[in-house]
Amino acid sequence: MTKPLLLLACALLTSPISFAQAPPDTLAAKVDKLFSEWNGTGRPGAAVGVVHGGKLIYAKGFGDADIETGAPITPTTIFHVASVSKEFTAYGIVLLAQEGKLSLDDDIHKYLPEVPDFGQKITIRHLIHHTSGLRDQWALLTMAGWGMSDVITKEHIFNLVRRQKELNFIPGAESLYCNTGYTLLAEIVARVGKQPFREWMKQKVFMPLGMKNTLFYDDDERIVKGRAYSFHRSFDISAGFFKKSVLSYANAGATSLFTTVEDLAKWINNFKNPTVGNAATMTQMLQRGRLTNGDSISYAFALVHGTHKGVAYYGHNGADAGFRSSISYFPKEDYGFIVLSNQAEANPTAKVLEMADLYLAPYLQKTKEAPAPPKPATTDTKPDKIVNADYIGRYYSPELETIYTIRQKGDALELVHVHHGEVALKPVDKDKFSTGWWFASTIETVRNPKNTVAGLRISNGRVRNLWLMRLPDGFDAEKPPVAGK
Repeated sequence: MTKPLLLLACALLTSPISFAQAPPDTLAAKVDKLFSEWNGTGRPGAAVGVVHGGKLIYAKGFGDADIETGAPITPTTIFHVASVSKEFTAYGIVLLAQEGKLSLDDDIHKYLPEVPDFGQKITIRHLIHHTSGLRDQWALLTMAGWGMSDVITKEHIFNLVRRQKELNFIPGAESLYCNTGYTLLAEIVARVGKQPFREWMKQKVFMPLGMKNTLFYDDDERIVKGRAYSFHRSFDISAGFFKKSVLSYANAGATSLFTTVEDLAKWINNFKNPTVGNAATMTQMLQRGRLTNGDSISYAFALVHGTHKGVAYYGHNGADAGFRSSISYFPKEDYGFIVLSNQAEANPTAKVLEMADLYLAPYLQKTKEAPAPPKPATTDTKPDKIVNADYIGRYYSPELETIYTIRQKGDALELVHVHHGEVALKPVDKDKFSTGWWFASTIETVRNPKNTVAGLRISNGRVRNLWLMRLPDGFDAEKPPVAGK
């Protein structure tokens, strides 16, 4: 061996740091620790990504994509990302607007004549910003007796929309999250684009961006290899630690995007350097909604503006069945964070911000924990005496074609539905009740001029004052005729 080679060999042997001994990337190691609860097999988990400078600088999977088969989660595992889908639907609308094929201020009836005329103009922009006043499809379906694990098609949703008689509020007056709006937006894309929504998005967005494992899943029987399934924690020891969270959606626009961490990294890169669309597309996507009173809202074109410790970001979250997802992009610092989970109890939004704490530490402001606000004084108020006989009866919703019954149970009342079972009615005020059902959380009775109960108004977080008329006593008492007589 020549002297120079000998010296080099000796230097390599005596060097305190070699390739094999190099310290791990401390940031990556810290991210690993954030998701350590999902290490190992036999449990659901998450796919995680960090994007910076146009590259996916961290990508890893934790836990199982399918507990039954033991398939592991990787950055190429395909997840249902729920409402993160809305970003893509909104992008499609903006692209069509830029092509001059529609206007954001068009009346939606121009494209969707089957939507009822509520006597108020509803625009595409209203749908985008959740300011349309339309009632939410999931809440309506559940009120009608559906389960969220049922097969729900676009046609099922449109059948309910066609039967609506009232809005939650005057369009533009408020912003109230409404999945119905984004199902309608997807249909507008399909009708203006003259092909099925899933195909239009594939041709115009996914393929040009190289998102090879991304699709809108509008067929519950379609086989998608490499997909994750969703789960929730089980308290039934005999069933194991987890159970399936069944998801059978066959509709798209508000939800049902299937995608991966690797593909979403390409989507985030398109925010800064658009290859689909242009800088004007992103300017439009980031335009906040505005109410008729002039107030702006944080919700833009399915990109929600926020700040974390003084640093601005935008993104969206999603939750369906056991799937939980969150993607956020910090434009000034050029960092994007992706967390896709298949466990219902996961909190990807919190994980995204924890990752931001690691990667954006030099930019974040130190915050002091705000003191807890004083607890408001409580006063016990009791409603007027409840006369149960006033309320007992059956109530029918023409919009949902479903019946709710109020009946006596002991000294109290309960609400009954053929699919949902029964729940206690708790008096909270005169002619007003609450229940333990999220989809019928508030019930107000409506009296006629004779002061008898004529019907109910049922409300929840995304449906207000759905009308149910009181049916005559004994309306269904007649027995069916005997066959052949």
